[in-house]
Amino acid sequence: MRLTLNTSSPIPRVFKESRYLIVVCILFLFYYNTSAQQFSVVAFFTAKQDPAHISFVHEANRWFKEQSAKFNFKYDSTNDWSLLNIPFLKKYDVVIFLDTRPDSAAQRTAFEEYMKQGGGWMGFHFAGFALTPSAYPQNWNWYHDTFLGAGEYKSNTWRPTSAVLKVEAKKHPATKNLPPIIKSAPNEWYCWKNDLRKNPDISILLSIDSSSFPLGTGPKPHEIWRSGYYPVVWTNTKYKMIYFNMGHNDMDYEHGTNRQLSSSFSEVDQNKLIIDALLWLGTGKKSKKRLKGS
Repeated sequence: MRLTLNTSSPIPRVFKESRYLIVVCILFLFYYNTSAQQFSVVAFFTAKQDPAHISFVHEANRWFKEQSAKFNFKYDSTNDWSLLNIPFLKKYDVVIFLDTRPDSAAQRTAFEEYMKQGGGWMGFHFAGFALTPSAYPQNWNWYHDTFLGAGEYKSNTWRPTSAVLKVEAKKHPATKNLPPIIKSAPNEWYCWKNDLRKNPDISILLSIDSSSFPLGTGPKPHEIWRSGYYPVVWTNTKYKMIYFNMGHNDMDYEHGTNRQLSSSFSEVDQNKLIIDALLWLGTGKKSKKRLKGS
């Protein structure tokens, strides 16, 4: 006997409708997940003078652009610091300082207002630098003493070397997916005049693990850390912000080629830390306040 399928029966229609329903559900979930995670980031940079900082800026811009496609956020970057104003900033959920900080009073005022009204910020390495006298003096008390909490730069290691980093705050959104200790990419490590442990507004997320010592190769003795406590990633709990000490590639200064010898995005756990921090800043709970001018 030859069996034939009666296409007018209700069973195939049920299958057909179910198939359509499944497709609709999949499309809805895809739209919901992507739209729920979408946010906008703008990175400011200077990329002048030090080849290591220039190298990091170019590498960071490439890396963040790649991550934006994977994690569905918009990434823009600019070396035009005059754009650091309220009408421009209101377009973005997160601001990144890749190497320096704003110098004009108007730009500084706009950034402070942006942060006080709930904006997100991520800073790397030289963005925290201040030393008087130098080309980047400590002449912005709110930023260096209140916001970052670190105050002036005190010293650094040399050459850029990897370090073992200890996770201090295991429940923070930026660190909750990390093991207790991680390996960093090679870096020139800074220390600061202020003891961040004494600041009640500062939550230290990672510090140099003692197994890293001696850290640095010199040749000057003070460029090698042999003991001590050195925070390298932290957040100010009064703001939606995070600072990374990382951001200085190893370069071939000695032979005059200025060739990049290391990558700041070469370690999986460090990369996870950075992207989880960015997702926290971009998709975390926003302030109910709105920026003036928005």
